[in-house]
Amino acid sequence: MKGVLKQLKEGIFTNNPVLVQLIGMCSTLAITISLQNGIGMGIATTMVLICSNIVISALRKVIPSKIRIAVYIVVVAGFVTAVDLLIQAFLPDLANSLGVFIPLIVVNCIILARAEAFASKNNVFASAIDGLAMGLGFTFALVCMCVIRELLGAGTLGGIRIMPESYQPALLLVLPTGGFLTLGCLIALFQKIMKKGA
Repeated sequence: MKGVLKQLKEGIFTNNPVLVQLIGMCSTLAITISLQNGIGMGIATTMVLICSNIVISALRKVIPSKIRIAVYIVVVAGFVTAVDLLIQAFLPDLANSLGVFIPLIVVNCIILARAEAFASKNNVFASAIDGLAMGLGFTFALVCMCVIRELLGAGTLGGIRIMPESYQPALLLVLPTGGFLTLGCLIALFQKIMKKGA
């Protein structure tokens, strides 16, 4: 149980893929203008991480080292396709909103990094927990970005008006520039909090 808690803490806080490792930036910057997008992308990525980590860990002893990256990509692509089709079938609005970024999970650095650094060297259970932890960390970063950008940039949260009608939205935050600025400030704040907690 201690090992599981340690992995969860690492994935969400001390080794957060976005706020500490600085990987997975493309989707983080592109889709974080609404809370639904952030949660949807976070859950999709978490599911792919868990499933691909399990399969890669289970096959780690039979995958030839010379073709391991190609095998990882094929495994990840299979799960991304399944998740993409499920989202299109059951959540078409989310599928339209996320667009090309769901298929691009295949080349997300977080997934390939965890396959290479963890799943290829550890057992199935530990790899599944690692996938869950890193997925939760990614989702945490996305949700933080979405809350800031949607609330201050549009005055809404989850599509529901939060700010009063008189609020003048900071439109810069829903533009790509606002994504970079928000992410930079969030990383700086997170690093400061982590240093205080250390």
